[in-house]
Amino acid sequence: MSNESSNVAPPAPAAAAPAAVASIAVITCAVLEGELTHLAKSMGHVVHFELLPQGLHNEPHKLRTDLQLAIDRVERDLPAVRAIVLGYGLCSRGTEGVRADRCQLVIARAHDCITLLLGCKKRYAEYVAQFPGTYWYSPGWNRCHTPPGPERYEKLHRKYAEQFGEEDADFLMESEQAWFSSYHRATYVDVGVGVTEKDLDYTRDCARWLKWDYDRQHGDIGLLRDLLEGHWDAERFLVIPPGKTLRMTADERIIETAERSELENPNAKRKSLPVIDHVPTHP
Repeated sequence: MSNESSNVAPPAPAAAAPAAVASIAVITCAVLEGELTHLAKSMGHVVHFELLPQGLHNEPHKLRTDLQLAIDRVERDLPAVRAIVLGYGLCSRGTEGVRADRCQLVIARAHDCITLLLGCKKRYAEYVAQFPGTYWYSPGWNRCHTPPGPERYEKLHRKYAEQFGEEDADFLMESEQAWFSSYHRATYVDVGVGVTEKDLDYTRDCARWLKWDYDRQHGDIGLLRDLLEGHWDAERFLVIPPGKTLRMTADERIIETAERSELENPNAKRKSLPVIDHVPTHP
């Protein structure tokens, strides 16, 4: 079943005045490269743009380590920067614990990049509640990795056959396909940047091959724009002062500011927070 949706996110709450910073640096996952570079090219106050590879959310410790190294580089090499914007969500808790010593850190209240593309955490939560078996496609996801579909199957089968032989390759591919049994829908989301008919056809073909439903959701670029412009209201963004970090919450805020010692000291008093996964993590 195919569903081309034209839904847009509800109006954002009134934004705060732009932050009083002369310049900002952006550190983002490569999945959002197209959307954020499109916005940043018209913003003179964005003086640094750094990409980290897609897929780090599968290794949260590595995401945390690499993101921290990038933050440290900005603080060391760009003394004029007073705020570092993160093109991430909580991302399998991989951003939990990062901190800056001199700059403000700014991050959207989001579980992952799909909220950033949809433009609204409420819209994201409502969609995945209605369609819990959704695998998301987007211009950046399709560019940065090979999503579920015939191309992925053929690549993996060829790789496994070369490494282990045909019989073991067939067994491994059966396990791979069983993993996808929890998904039922391929949803392509875009904000009007980087989308092509070829990309849409590719996603439809993947859905058809997998016998999944197909949907397209038109996103809202407003959340990403406000992230870069400095309209950081507390409803949609977390602004973390120098010396502090972030941690996951068990409520609709998603993340909150925390003292570094609360995460670094395993004996520190802190409430127990369950892992919240609104959508299965992309491989």
